[in-house]
Amino acid sequence: MKRYLIRLVSSLALIGLLAAHILGNIHIPFVAQFERLLYDTRVRLSAPGGKDDKIVIIALDERSLDAEGHWPWSRDKLARLVSQLYAYGVEVVGFDVVFPERDVSFELETLKQLGRQDPAFSRKLERFSPQLDRDAIFGDALAQGRSVVAFYFHTDERAQYETGDLPIAAFEFDDAIRDDIRLPTATGYSANVPEITEGAWSAGFISNPLIGEDGIVRRAPLLHAYGNNAYESLSLAMASTYLDDIALPVFVDAPLLLQGYPPLEAIVLGERHIPVDAQGAVLVPYRGGAGSFNYVSATDVINGTVPNPEQLAGSITLIGATAPGLVDLRSTPFGSIYPGVEVHANVLAGILDNSFRWQPAYTQAAELIAVLAFGLLAALVLPVLSAVYATLLLIVMVTAAVWTNAYLWDEKLHVLPLATTLIVLFGTYLLNMVYGYFFESRSRSHMNDLFGQYVPPDLVSEMAHDPTHYSMESEKRELSVLFTDIRSFTTISEALDAQELSDLLNRFLTPMTEVVHETHGTIDKYMGDCIMAFWGAPLRDANHAEHAIVAGLGMLNALTALNESFVEEGKPELKIGVGVNTGTMSVGNMGSRFRRAYTVLGDSVNLGSRLEGLTKAYGVEMLVSEFTRDAAADRFLYREIDRVRVKGKRLPVGIYEVVGEASRVPDIERARLLQFEQAMKLYRALDWDGAEGIMLDLVDQVPDKLLYRMYLQRIRTFRAEPPPADWDGVYTHDSK
Repeated sequence: MKRYLIRLVSSLALIGLLAAHILGNIHIPFVAQFERLLYDTRVRLSAPGGKDDKIVIIALDERSLDAEGHWPWSRDKLARLVSQLYAYGVEVVGFDVVFPERDVSFELETLKQLGRQDPAFSRKLERFSPQLDRDAIFGDALAQGRSVVAFYFHTDERAQYETGDLPIAAFEFDDAIRDDIRLPTATGYSANVPEITEGAWSAGFISNPLIGEDGIVRRAPLLHAYGNNAYESLSLAMASTYLDDIALPVFVDAPLLLQGYPPLEAIVLGERHIPVDAQGAVLVPYRGGAGSFNYVSATDVINGTVPNPEQLAGSITLIGATAPGLVDLRSTPFGSIYPGVEVHANVLAGILDNSFRWQPAYTQAAELIAVLAFGLLAALVLPVLSAVYATLLLIVMVTAAVWTNAYLWDEKLHVLPLATTLIVLFGTYLLNMVYGYFFESRSRSHMNDLFGQYVPPDLVSEMAHDPTHYSMESEKRELSVLFTDIRSFTTISEALDAQELSDLLNRFLTPMTEVVHETHGTIDKYMGDCIMAFWGAPLRDANHAEHAIVAGLGMLNALTALNESFVEEGKPELKIGVGVNTGTMSVGNMGSRFRRAYTVLGDSVNLGSRLEGLTKAYGVEMLVSEFTRDAAADRFLYREIDRVRVKGKRLPVGIYEVVGEASRVPDIERARLLQFEQAMKLYRALDWDGAEGIMLDLVDQVPDKLLYRMYLQRIRTFRAEPPPADWDGVYTHDSK
């Protein structure tokens, strides 16, 4: 109970901390940063991708600057740009550029100076000067169609100046709500010269977007306050111009205003309802990374050489800088190099598609309820669960939280916080796991005392998570057992002194044991040069037969590498035989009160030992019983060696050589397998001549294969002394 209370109180403290963060009583930077990270991830995952053909960006790119000269260009050149766009059938032309200063024509000023000395010339000049006034030319070009120019507000108290001609405001604030308005407020502005403002259809501000604490642009203001008036952003002004409609603010009802709700709720543009936050901003609906819109080089437009002019017909164009040195780069959820003009384009596309995600009024309440509900459930339940079930519960709860959040994000376009919910779930889980670790370490130590000498450390750790499932008590279980032995070890040992023999055995047993551990096997014992291992206990293993075969093949491969070292050192090469059997065995802690061992016993174990002994007689490296083959039939390719009666067994058993993994056996070896299989059928049918012919062919192919030569000798023996009439094809081995 004490352990439970400690875990519960720790979890409740975490829940309280997060609740205080949600309510604004404290600010936890990590939580805020994690929330921003999750938001950016959702934006990237849900971005529609592809290009929006309605909007085309006219790029003031490096190629245009090389062709048309450095920026700023003369206003008459910009007039040609605008006129050409109208000629291409563009619906709305927008400028992400401000022109607060006049384009003073050098020629016009020179003529005016000359005119001061000649009144008649001055009068003529006055009549022709409009044709030389580049600002007027630009303004006239803008007036040929629907155009939107940009201006920007100053928010620095030190920048309280007004430059240019400020356009007409979108609307004026009502005195009743003026003090409650939370829109960004300006101290001054820089607008366009009067000729440009008057020539344009509309204008919108391009002041800095609302940048997060980490410098990433996630929100963009649609409205900006200056004096008692509100002004539209460039994106909103372009959408209003394109739709030929007026953007109207939607204010909350008086009762909600009295409760502290921000007065501005949304902006309505025709049938489009644009949800905004207290600052009149929207979440930027990014379509994707940089390049989500079609680009056309400005010089191509000026010169009438646009490669695909049909893409401009009926489109909305945004003219903005992308050239190095001019480019207005922003950090966005898609990266730190993102053209500012594309931020405007994304907002414009969002208005036209009516696809803004937003945070509803219930956001804070929903976040608090989620933290309390999930947090309390985890705090109450996790302490009484095992690590496995605690993890499963965590997965279920995290899945539920993420799925609900994703559903609201995708289907309702609601943006609800997720970080606090995930933190309370993972935090509560970790608190319980860390606390439980100190007690589980005792269990792990106990399991290590019981099984540490038999199974690898990683399996001991796995067993310690749920020790009730593992016991040293004896039981009957289907397992697979493996025996391996060094051939002619007596002869080898006689040529070595005690230290050399010890070193050789250590170098042999170590890699062999590693193979057993890698396949989750259990080392039963070392018997001199012999290794006995089994699979399926103490850790249950549904594929124990397959893993035992993999271990046998792994031992043979490890021996090849080991022999290479022995040859270099002038030591004798080792050869081993491997026998594997599968069947019911007794497994448990067996022995006397003086000494006990975790081992396996039974006829199935004895058969595994017999199979290892038969490998030398048949000239193969590895033999498995028919029971092992049946349990691991799909992965490996087998050669049926014989049907035998081993010493001490009455019933015959089929024995097989493991040729290798089925997917890796070459075609030529498969052909030999088929030949040998046919030869064995003829052999058991007493067709000595037919069997002999195939065996001779196999010997020609593989002269050093003892198996083929052994059967040739057996065939010749049976030809001279035929087996009894009731012979069943079984060969009896009388020795171990």
